Amino acid sequence: DGTEYPARVMCSDDLTDLALLKITPRGALAAVSLGVSSNMRVGQWVLAAGNPFGLGGSVTSGIISARGRDIGAGPFDDFIQTDAPINPGNSGGPLFNMAGEVIGINTAIYSPSGASAGIGFAVPSDLARPVVESLIRGGRVDRGWLGVSVSDAEEQGRRQRGAVIMGVERGSPAARAGLRQGDLVTALNGEAVTTSRALVRGVAVLAPGETVRLTLQRGGRQQEVAVQIGRRPNEG
Repeated sequence: DGTEYPARVMCSDDLTDLALLKITPRGALAAVSLGVSSNMRVGQWVLAAGNPFGLGGSVTSGIISARGRDIGAGPFDDFIQTDAPINPGNSGGPLFNMAGEVIGINTAIYSPSGASAGIGFAVPSDLARPVVESLIRGGRVDRGWLGVSVSDAEEQGRRQRGAVIMGVERGSPAARAGLRQGDLVTALNGEAVTTSRALVRGVAVLAPGETVRLTLQRGGRQQEVAVQIGRRPNEG
């Protein structure tokens, strides 16, 4: 109804570029619901709402152009790409499906000119939901951590897909479990790992202290190693 409220930033998560804000309304407010972004498919219609160029309450329409985009913003890039016009001022606004559910949070555009070129990106609701829940619960996001640097197997000339361990931090969970440089990780708890990013993401969603099973190739032999996940350092 046009009512404005002052908002206070409670906490934030730099790695996903999400923040939790709090307002104190005078009465009950209607709230949009989060949808399941993994149910969305390329070609489905979406609506973007926001404040482009200060024009509040603007809505644009388009389709999902791609899913799982990596735009180099961080280790957890998994953006929904849409051609719904998104411009400066849209960031933080919702991306709706046709049921009126929020399936993304608009966050970035690709634009040589600075205006919409039909290539916008949104944080999927499936990625945002656990981050928001963690921020509400404890004011921070605790992510799992191995303490390794990794590279894609294909980039290292390996025939089998997976994540090649390029380095192991001293005193890290990986070091305590006996992981070595050159190990090729192919599965995490039985789920195939095909890229280095898949390993980083798979570990990040695990709770620190949880013990997981890594399947790896070492010296031409397959073996399984139990690793107790640590807490990713330097979380705000």
